[in-house]
Amino acid sequence: MLRKGIDPKNVLLKGGHYPYLSAKSFGKREALLGIGGNIGDVVRRFERLFTFLNRSALVHIKETSPIVKNPPFGYIEQEDFYNALIRIETDLTPKALLRYILKVEKRFGRKRLFKDGPRTLDIDIIFYENVSFQDETLTIPHPHWYERDSVLIPLSYMKGNLA
Repeated sequence: MLRKGIDPKNVLLKGGHYPYLSAKSFGKREALLGIGGNIGDVVRRFERLFTFLNRSALVHIKETSPIVKNPPFGYIEQEDFYNALIRIETDLTPKALLRYILKVEKRFGRKRLFKDGPRTLDIDIIFYENVSFQDETLTIPHPHWYERDSVLIPLSYMKGNLA
């Protein structure tokens, strides 16, 4: 695992499947998922998540970013987070994709204790095609993505363009 300090508070990690770029395309709708966690061996969990999603019939991984280790926001009395982005292709609608990723989080041991709290794995839909959508359970694009190093830094290393 290659570690590189990119500024005083953020560290870039490269290794395993982060970053990754697939040559295959299935011509489906594209979405950008943000992943994060700060409990346990998060880098190993990200690798297991890659394998899980790569075997899924519901999504096809197009690209992943390097992993960024950065400080928490909101509730700051916790360990630093590891964050990365995964660009996927899918036939799922945004709401169906949300249901799917919530099941994946649960499979990976996610428990929602409180807002911005520690977590084993968090998966967010950052973008879904050029869709703008909002209801009580889902907002696309993800709110405040453009203010967060946990999205902006990994996005700057990706080759595909969904923003």
